[in-house]
Amino acid sequence: MNTNDRIIRTEYSEEMQKSFIDYAMSVIVARALPDVRDGLKPVQRRVLYDMHELGIRYDRPYRKSARIVGDTMGKYHPHGDSSIYEALVVMTQDFKKGMPLIDGHGNFGNIEGDGAAAMRYTEARLQKITQEAFLADLDKDVVDFVPNFDETEKEPSVLPVKIPNLLVNGSEGIAVGMATSIPPHNLKEVIDATKAYMMDENITNRELMKYLKGPDFPTGGIVINKDELPEIYETGVGKIKIRGKVEFEQVKGGKTNVVITELPYPMIGANIGKFLSDVAALSETKKTQDIVDISNQSSKEGIRIVIELRKDADPENFVNMLYKKTRLEDTFGVNMLAIANGRPETMSLKQIIKACVDFQYEVATRKYTNLLAKEMERKEIQEGLIKACNVIDLIIEILRGSKDRNMAKACLVEGKTEGIKFKSKESKIMAEQLAFTENQANAILEMRLYKLIGLEIEALINEHEETMANIYRYEDILERRDSMAQVIMNELDEFKKAYGCPRKTVIENGEEAVYKEKELEEMDVMFLMDRFGYAKTIDMATYERNKEAADAENKFIFPCKNTGRICLFTDQGQLHTIKVLDLPFGKFRDKGVPVDNVSNYSTEKEQIVYATSQSELNLKQLLFVTSQAMMKVVDGGEFDVSKRTVAATKLSEGDTLLSVVTLYDQRNVILQSKEGYFLRFSVEEIPEKKKGAVGVRGMKLGEKDSLEAVYYTEATSEAAIEYKSKHLLLNSIKLAKRDQKGVKIRA
Repeated sequence: MNTNDRIIRTEYSEEMQKSFIDYAMSVIVARALPDVRDGLKPVQRRVLYDMHELGIRYDRPYRKSARIVGDTMGKYHPHGDSSIYEALVVMTQDFKKGMPLIDGHGNFGNIEGDGAAAMRYTEARLQKITQEAFLADLDKDVVDFVPNFDETEKEPSVLPVKIPNLLVNGSEGIAVGMATSIPPHNLKEVIDATKAYMMDENITNRELMKYLKGPDFPTGGIVINKDELPEIYETGVGKIKIRGKVEFEQVKGGKTNVVITELPYPMIGANIGKFLSDVAALSETKKTQDIVDISNQSSKEGIRIVIELRKDADPENFVNMLYKKTRLEDTFGVNMLAIANGRPETMSLKQIIKACVDFQYEVATRKYTNLLAKEMERKEIQEGLIKACNVIDLIIEILRGSKDRNMAKACLVEGKTEGIKFKSKESKIMAEQLAFTENQANAILEMRLYKLIGLEIEALINEHEETMANIYRYEDILERRDSMAQVIMNELDEFKKAYGCPRKTVIENGEEAVYKEKELEEMDVMFLMDRFGYAKTIDMATYERNKEAADAENKFIFPCKNTGRICLFTDQGQLHTIKVLDLPFGKFRDKGVPVDNVSNYSTEKEQIVYATSQSELNLKQLLFVTSQAMMKVVDGGEFDVSKRTVAATKLSEGDTLLSVVTLYDQRNVILQSKEGYFLRFSVEEIPEKKKGAVGVRGMKLGEKDSLEAVYYTEATSEAAIEYKSKHLLLNSIKLAKRDQKGVKIRA
């Protein structure tokens, strides 16, 4: 065959489009989304069916999870053991499922997010309701069986579930381009709503909600947007707002403890740890000062998170703050998407119930058709045996006179008497009149002699009457929809009575949480930052008592308001701002916090050259000097910004910011270069520019020279520095003009 004959030429974009659509539909239908009829994803269905096939019933011993996972993977689900075990684990967790389908033995995780033990350590078996409501009629040809992935086994395309499992247990899954998120509901309410629909198929969604009030999460909680639920169940999409349940406990000393006993459903898992961190952060960031201690006292008995409050705290206001600033009030996004008639569809409450009820009628029709056929077959044989008992002497004569089984059978079915020896002519005439059916003849030939005992014949007649009653009942169910509906509703009532439990989630119209932040009392504090970048604030009195030590140990010291901001200018021309409230306020000997922890400042990339309070800047001017001797004066109001980081000045390539000072009474500026040149000139020669300007040149530098230091003098004071072991009076340097080379000072 020519090689070219095997090449299929096609447009690349068309092939990609077709391949992606095929992949997407495979994920949607065969993996990620539940079927509306049984409420199960394929992996869940396969796990339950495999356990059923292995005989791991609710009344039998547990079996290793690894055995179940391996068998499921080998026979039905070749997508890896982790996805199978994860599905098994979720079906055991009573904090995720409204009605767990598997009874787990061992560590199957907990509500706080700890994962299950490895599958080799855990054991499982089916729950009783799973056996009775999900798998009971699989032997009655009620659903279609399809080949597995390698066509060596058969698996059910859907389980004959007798309750609307999609609503009871809900479902969550992410497919390609779509996702499903259906909350769990109360079994009793779901059954009541289903029966209401069966009695009146024209019932509306709102009328159904008289029976099904809303979601019933296994973790309890309080749904607070009751009035929005009808719209959500009408459209199949929306957001359910849910809060945790909070109680107040009075403890000694007049204090109140806030105790959280139920959590919002979306918070289960690792989000409990995140919640505790968020509550602690409220205290650390000074959002509240009411918290004394937080402890997680949760156990197998349930959730118990205790927050101890200060004596003068307002518990109601504090809880409202938790609703506002943590996930104690959360949102469950509803998207009731499921596979219906082979394709994904977003469905309303009524549509889901209708699909489940239609499936029940379909299953019941196939079940009772199958049962009727078996009863009709049993009836045929019973009638043959009763008839045979009435002429048993003739049948014995036929059997004794026949040469083989076929000859006897031909006589029983067709009345053929050739070759059979009869005792009398009358017997032969009677034998010729026999007309048993094929099945009846086989039953007669296989009948044991003890069946001729009087009591056995009486039992046979009673059995026939029972069979006739069953046939009448099954025919009535199949012919009259009302009778079938009654059978389905009776089963639903039995499940409701056996497995129904009270609602856990409260549904109400909750008031919007109103949290009034305590107004912070404004006060003057002293900002301290040492040369290692650790910053803190202390009150003014503490500073005055420790002034000498504070001045000696810290690089930047200035007063500020506790409600204000700190401005940090770096050698890279950046301005970083810090809220004073983000800094620790306390004792003089407290270490403080690194400023890079509370700002965008990076110790690896830049150095702080100046720090001041933002309130001080608003009233003053700043003088900027770079290492390449570029200078400018900028109005401090330009730095009144709320952003954490902005550009403080514009720098030429290779230049860095050397000095920033607030202008008070400075009269002269003295620039010192690395090569020993000094230039002294009046501050008034430096023009005022915008913060985005480069500035003007303050000193002419040699090709390899740069500024090393900047000094300032005032009119009323003498200033001196140590330069090369020499005492240098700055005022003794000749006063010159800006942009000159300056004078060289030698050692």
